[in-house]
Amino acid sequence: MKFFVPAAKDDIKAEQVYSAFARSVKAPITEKRIWKLQWRDNEIDMECEVGKPLPSSYQTGKELVMAIFECENLYKICTLTRGGVKGEPILAEKNSQSSATYFSDNVTSRKVQP
Repeated sequence: MKFFVPAAKDDIKAEQVYSAFARSVKAPITEKRIWKLQWRDNEIDMECEVGKPLPSSYQTGKELVMAIFECENLYKICTLTRGGVKGEPILAEKNSQSSATYFSDNVTSRKVQP
């Protein structure tokens, strides 16, 4: 899967939006970008994917996952109202029960201008 941010019209806009989310939630911008994440929360298996809604237990309705960031000991999952324009991101513990799937391309293969 090629890197994208929902509703971004092109690669340049996608990078700008991704960077804005990273700044908002104080997450590092890395070469590898997460597309899909599986984790365990309160003994329940969870899964989310960029471009699709979060599991219903997070009560964000049909709001799409905009970005998933890998931080030191956890993942930060962002929607518009959770880590985007307001609110805190969803936090998922990074451990043996979590698994990230990355976009197939990476930053160095993109031709994006600042």
